[in-house]
Amino acid sequence: MPMTKSAGGPQGAVDLKLDLKSSYESAKKLQDKDSGFLDGSPSESPDSETTKGITAFQTLVHLVKGNIGTGILGLPLATKNAGILMGPLSLLAMGFISCHCMHILVRCAQRFCHRLNKPFMDYGDTVMHGLEGSPSTWLRKHAHWGRRMVSFFLIVTQMGFCCVYIVFLADNLKQVVEAVNSTTNNCHYNGTVILTPTVDSRLYMLAFLPLLVLIVLIRNLRVLTIFSLLANITMLVSLIIIAQSIIQEIPDPSHLPLVANWKTYSLFFGTAVFSFESIGVVLPLENKMKDARRFPVILSLGMSIVTALYISIGTLGYLRFGNDIKASITLNLPNCWLYQSVKILYIIGILCTYALQFYVPAEIIIPFATSQVSKRWALPLDLIIRFAMVSLTSFHSTESSLTEGS
Repeated sequence: MPMTKSAGGPQGAVDLKLDLKSSYESAKKLQDKDSGFLDGSPSESPDSETTKGITAFQTLVHLVKGNIGTGILGLPLATKNAGILMGPLSLLAMGFISCHCMHILVRCAQRFCHRLNKPFMDYGDTVMHGLEGSPSTWLRKHAHWGRRMVSFFLIVTQMGFCCVYIVFLADNLKQVVEAVNSTTNNCHYNGTVILTPTVDSRLYMLAFLPLLVLIVLIRNLRVLTIFSLLANITMLVSLIIIAQSIIQEIPDPSHLPLVANWKTYSLFFGTAVFSFESIGVVLPLENKMKDARRFPVILSLGMSIVTALYISIGTLGYLRFGNDIKASITLNLPNCWLYQSVKILYIIGILCTYALQFYVPAEIIIPFATSQVSKRWALPLDLIIRFAMVSLTSFHSTESSLTEGS
């Protein structure tokens, strides 16, 4: 290679020294990157870690809120379908397996980020790159279909959660309103509840639509932390009220079966799987963390809290009400204002949770749609899609209610 004359002399020596120093630093950075890949460090690049993101506490709040929803209220009945011993043990095993699978998912995303030098990795990209590394030629050739299938099922799952939430909101508000005339302050009085018929539950669903539209307009996870924290507080208060009612009069559990009939175990399994709802928010939370290296610890802590709550409510609820336990434990509580407040607090909590479950399909659909139009139309299209998605969940919920009613 020809050398220029300017490289000689004192100035050239200085330039050569600086070039050697920069080369050494570049090699050092490359070595650090390789060691970071082998160690499975976070999926965020070093530059992106210093950018504004959500804190560890905010991530924990979102993770706990992403799990605890309407499913926990049906766990006492699920425990009945599994048995007083088999139910808690199965919940513990499912919690451990769920947490383990989430850790595997996060580690895979982190490895691909470092290998491909990407700042973050979503579900579709993780599956696609995983299939590209498969020993099967057919899977490598159709890796892009894996990405599309995962994105599709993730959208369907999360939108399904949103539909369930709308039905829950309408039914519980309807129960509170119709029982308002017979609700007393005496929680020890178990008289017949006289319901005052009101409007159809589908109108209650439509009444929530403006609130849901306003909530889903929030696109920042840092701002959504406020709603998740409020939802966690309201649901924690609700569960404390339920727990204090349960533990007051627990009868002798000797008559309860340790293991229920195997034919009803599938009912337990369905309710328990539905209760672990946070798989869809794991990677979005990890990608948005300020320091993603702390995410595995936050994930283990959050899933431990959730599993402990599930086992406690499921076991205590079945011990207290036995074979009389209903589909939702709130239906077993006395008709007084203290226990009616449980439904009201849960309505507030689920209303705030809707935005977090909605965030996942929105992050899949909206960026793809806005990338197809000019920057001028990106924001209007974003708002239109959000309104259409919320309307779709509300419409599907009303159609499901109509089908059940007929």
